[in-house]
Amino acid sequence: MGLFSKRGPVVPVVRLSGAIGDFGRFSRGLSMAGVAGPLEKAFSIKKAPAVALAINSPGGSPVQSALIAERVRNLAKEKEKKVIGFIEDVGASGGYWLACAADEIYVDPSSIVGSIGVVSASFGFQEAIGKLGIERRLYTAGERKALLDPFQDQKPEDIAKLREVQQRIHEEFKIYVRERRGDRLKGADEEIFNGSFWTGREALELGLIDGVGHLRPILRERYGDKVRLRGVVPSRGLLRGRLRFEGQGEQGSVLPAPADLPAAALALAEERLIWQRFGL
Repeated sequence: MGLFSKRGPVVPVVRLSGAIGDFGRFSRGLSMAGVAGPLEKAFSIKKAPAVALAINSPGGSPVQSALIAERVRNLAKEKEKKVIGFIEDVGASGGYWLACAADEIYVDPSSIVGSIGVVSASFGFQEAIGKLGIERRLYTAGERKALLDPFQDQKPEDIAKLREVQQRIHEEFKIYVRERRGDRLKGADEEIFNGSFWTGREALELGLIDGVGHLRPILRERYGDKVRLRGVVPSRGLLRGRLRFEGQGEQGSVLPAPADLPAAALALAEERLIWQRFGL
């Protein structure tokens, strides 16, 4: 039987879930290396009328966001397939960048959408190490190599440089959103691109999305009640090859070896901080 037999058409679903970037081998972060395979498989289903993206991401690396979104668009053009994006809990910052790779975007009324901006956060430890009697020793070749070192006082010229970089990245983000959403955008630039985020219904009013609805009902309405959704996931073999095993946790999850626990904890904390910006 073909894909359009009595059983109904197949629509592959690629899940893009997690903070974006490489947070270490114990993280579930999204990266081009991790999603390239599933995207290729999804777009290779010849008679599939579309590819669905199930997105749940608070953002992260702007570079990885751009790489993944570009791969989606290149495959969509090459295979001549429609891409439909579905935002779940959150599609913000880089997560919204990914959503914009879709031709249409749908959300839950309570989804968090937007956050079209750039953020950088760090800590200052210069007074703490003094109180602890720790002497900082730092040697560089290049006077700006230690830019924004957390163990030194902030310098105005360093902050200015950081803001310059942020503005350039922000501008690239805005260009991509304008390119993908076009005249569907309804809000003023000062409102849409100031880093704010909104609920699904608010995002609809601003033209950031195309409708409110969930993946299965929307695809059944579009392609018929007999449409079959086929999840496309990375090879378990490839995932296992990246990890050093100590044992198996619940539902087959990987438990890091004791020596790897500090790195695993740090990766988890870094990823959780990104989610917590949106109360999740």
